[in-house]
Order: sequence, then C-alpha cells, then structure tokens
Amino acid sequence: MGKFGLEVFLLTTVLAACCTAGQDSINNAIVNSKVERKIDLTTHLVKITNVVTLENTGKTAIRSFLFAVDPVIADKLSFIGAVTRGDDEDDRLTVKQTTVSDQKAAQLWKISIPELTEGNSITVTVETIFPHTLRPYPSQIKQSEKQLVHFQCSLYYYSPYQTKSQSSAVTLSSSSIESYTKTKPVSVTDSTINYGPYENKAAFTQAELVVHYENNTPFLTVTELTRVIEVSHWGNIAVEETYDMYHSGAKLKGPFSRYDYQRSQDGVSSIKSFKTVLPASAKDVYYRDEIGNISTSNLREHEESVDLELRPRFPLFGGWKTHYYMGYNVPSYQYLYNSGNNYALKMRFVDHVYDDQVVDKMTLKIILPEGAKNIKLDTPFDIHRGKDELHFTYLDTMGRPVVIAHKHNLVEQHIQDFTLHYSFQKLLLLQEPLLVVGAFYLLFALVIIYVRLDFSITKDEVSESRMRVAGLVEQVQNVLDKRSALYQSYEDAVDKFKASKDSGAFAANRKKVDADHKSLTEQLKAFQGKLKQEGTDVAEKVAELQKLDAQYREQVTLGITYAEKLIAGKVNKKDYLDINSSNTAKKEEIYQKMETIMATL
Repeated sequence: MGKFGLEVFLLTTVLAACCTAGQDSINNAIVNSKVERKIDLTTHLVKITNVVTLENTGKTAIRSFLFAVDPVIADKLSFIGAVTRGDDEDDRLTVKQTTVSDQKAAQLWKISIPELTEGNSITVTVETIFPHTLRPYPSQIKQSEKQLVHFQCSLYYYSPYQTKSQSSAVTLSSSSIESYTKTKPVSVTDSTINYGPYENKAAFTQAELVVHYENNTPFLTVTELTRVIEVSHWGNIAVEETYDMYHSGAKLKGPFSRYDYQRSQDGVSSIKSFKTVLPASAKDVYYRDEIGNISTSNLREHEESVDLELRPRFPLFGGWKTHYYMGYNVPSYQYLYNSGNNYALKMRFVDHVYDDQVVDKMTLKIILPEGAKNIKLDTPFDIHRGKDELHFTYLDTMGRPVVIAHKHNLVEQHIQDFTLHYSFQKLLLLQEPLLVVGAFYLLFALVIIYVRLDFSITKDEVSESRMRVAGLVEQVQNVLDKRSALYQSYEDAVDKFKASKDSGAFAANRKKVDADHKSLTEQLKAFQGKLKQEGTDVAEKVAELQKLDAQYREQVTLGITYAEKLIAGKVNKKDYLDINSSNTAKKEEIYQKMETIMATL
C-alpha cells in the first residue's frame, strides 16, 4: 500500500505541474499608479484606449504584466494591441492570452514590456475594440425616427492590480443623451462624459456604467466575406471578394417610403453608400450582384490607393441585407517574390471594405499554380487553417492547390499582410502551352482523317425530313414568340397615347410596330411554304395561327380607333370603358386559342 500511495502522489504531482505550466500568476508588486481610459462610442464599434502607468513596488525587475478585459463586454473582444513610448516612435508590445489559476472567469492577456526595475514606472497604451456591443434601444424605429443605443461596461478600470488613480472619458457621437450613470465625480461637456478621478481601487473592482444616447452612424456589418486570390506566374494576381452585408442597427418599423426618403432626407441611420479602399495598382475593377453590373459606383485613383465608392441598389435600413461581389487584378511583381524555385506571396489578409468595418466571418482562399508544393502560410494573427482543396480550370490536369484560412470577428486593425511560402518548378510553366499545341495537333489529325473517309452507308430521307421539319418548327416558334411580344407593344403604345395625347408620337410608334409585325408575318408565310413542301400537318397549324393573328389585329385596330375617338372627344369615357372591356375579352380569347395551337407544334 505504501508503494501504491507513493505512485499516486507522484502521478498527481506531475499532472498538477502539467496543468499549471501554461498559467501565469498575479504579481502583487505591480501597481497601477495612474489610469486614463478613453471610451470611444462615436461609431458602431466600441474602442477603449487604456493609458496605464505601471509602477514596480517590488525588489525584482518585471518584464510583463497582466491586462484584464472588462468582463461585461469580454466576449465581444475583436482586437487587442499594446504600445509603449520609445525614443522616436511607439514600440509595439507582444500580447498573448493567458490564464490565472484563481481567476478562471477573467479574460487575461500577458503583455511583455521592457525591463522595469524596482521603484520605476512605465506608461503602456492598450487598445481594445469591441463590435456588436452597442445595443439599439428601442430595437425598432420608424423611417423618420433617430436611432438610440444602449451601452454598458464597468465604471472602473478592471485590473488584477491595485489602481491608485483612474479617470474615464466617454466620447459619444451626439450630445443628445437620454441617460447615463451619475457616480460622482462626473461631468458632461457637449458629447463627452468625464468620470473620476477615482482613488485607490482594489484589484478586480467593478461597478456599472450605462449610457443611453443617440447614435445615427452606419451600423454596417459584413456577416460573411469570401476572399479568393488566384495567383498566376504569367504576371497577374486576380482577387474576387463576395460579401453578405447586414444593417445591424435598429430595425425599420413599418413601411419604407422612397418619396419621404428623398423629399425629407429622413432615415438618418440608413446606409446610402460606403467607400472601399483597394491597392494603388488595382485595375479592371468590377462591382456586381446576381442581377448584373451595379452602375452606381464611382472609382477614384490616387497615388497610394484606389477608392471605390459603392452605392447599393437600395438604401440599407436596420435589419436589411445586401449581397454583392467585387473583383480586381494586380500585377504579380508587386506581391510575389522568388529565389530560384522558392516563392513568397505577401498580400493583405483583408482589404479596407469601409470605415470602421466589422467582418463576422471571413474565408480566405488562395489558388496557387498547378504543381505548387511545400506550402506554408504565415499570418500576423491566429487563424483557423482549413483543409487544402484542388481547383480545376482551363488546361489543368492535376488541379491547382487551394489554401484555405478562416477568421472570425475582424476589424480594421486586422488589415495586415500574410506571407505564403511555396515551391514551384519553372519548367511547369510550359505545361499549358504544350497541352494547347498537342490538342490542336490531335484535332487537325482527326479532321484530316474524317474528311478523307466516308462513313455513311445510305441516305435516310425520312430522318432528314424530320430533322428539317424540327429546324423549321423551332424557327417558327421563335418568330411567334417575337410576334406575341409585339401585341404588348400595341397595348403600351395605346396606353402611352391616352396618357400623353401626343398623336404624332403615337403614329410613329404604331408605324414601327406595324412594320415589325408585317416583317414577322412574312417570315411565317415563308416557313409555312417550306413546311407544306415537307408534307407535314404543321403547315396547317401555322395557317390557322395566321388567321387568328388577323382576327387579333382587327381587335387591336378597333381598340386604337376608339382610343383616338376618346382623345378627340367623340366618345365619352364610360362608353369607351365598356367597349374596351369587350375588346380586351375578345383579344384574350383569340390569344388563348393561339397559345393552344402553339403548344402543339
């Protein structure tokens, strides 16, 4: 039993050491002598800048400290960065998430600093960004109403260390404040609420800070972004991005009035347009959706960038969505470097989509040339690397490798470069040209063989006749479809004439439609003659359609006559409506008969 107990004790010790190996401890010798918080609520993002003066009250030097994220909004954290003032410029510090054994619930980050000796102090600026933290309140507003939002966080600087003195400045987008926490000392100046200074607060001290104010800035969110980068060693890199966007502000209550929107310029929280910043070398830029090209865009070229102003087909109100895709080309020599057969692609992980952007979910796909190997992706922040795929396009045999990376919760600070290393044999550049040459050689050889050999045994007149009839029927149907469209043109011309009373324009429109109708009717007569020669009953059906068309034209002419009499004042409106109703019923009856015959062709 003694031996067994000793083994259990050793095993427990080893497990405990393994569990605490990746943890840190709180150094009580560190004191926050002064803290200044700047809480920026001017946009739909919450940006908190903490200027912390750290003091070493212990006897040993420290090289790092722990930063705790406000637990009220910790789950919304998108970006954290830290700098300290150097000789000429700010020095960026290393930030890494960590844990403390007795503070499991706290979200802690370990920030490395230059060596801080006993009795000295250092000032560190920690920047944090939180999307989706401002809550529209009320959650639904009418088109003419302004948007109010609700924000909540900790009043005091949440820290694992004692804080001697602290103050906070909350900057709002508007001076219109519904309510705010009034823990003294507090003052309001225009659109800024100042709290503090508060003295001698213990570690992990919390209190509620709530602000309810007006914020009409665009609450635009990219719910999903797919960025595809296709690398070609022939001198071009193609980029295409597919966006799903959502207005995450207060939802629109009631109907949307385009008239009121343009007349009164209401809907102040709606999104009319936004600006995307592309690389300066971007060319062949396009902006499209499922319907086609969106012409409401404006491209401006600058020395260091290309600004693309995008205007959706409709303004975005709260709860509304839009989907589009955009692409451009850049020269590969600016982003692709090589040494022998080793290559490195260095590009942005994400572009500047719009000011204060938020991307909930992003997928990056990098399509490399066929034959690329030894692929390694280096990113400036943590990502989820997906399983590599193969992409097949023109003249590919084995497929092009596709590197896939996923990232959630991105903001502007994530606009940083990634580096993709891979190897590629330059001789593989000849693969596609040789495939083209070989394909043409084989095609010409087959043509030479085919034209010199006669594979037919005997002619099948019946089969050839059927094929000719099928071709003629297809042409007849096309002409009939065009002629049916002209019927609507007559109706449109009459309606326009009744609205404008312009007899000259009506005569011109009618003359054009009559000419088109005559041309199509003559084509049908020609096809009818050819079908009659083939001895098929389709010719009789075409003849019947011609008769019905003549009847339909009579009704159209009758409708035009009475429309002219109505405009001339020879027929009153009531009598005209009765005659027009009867005329319309007869035309519909004739048209149904024509449709029935056309379906049997």
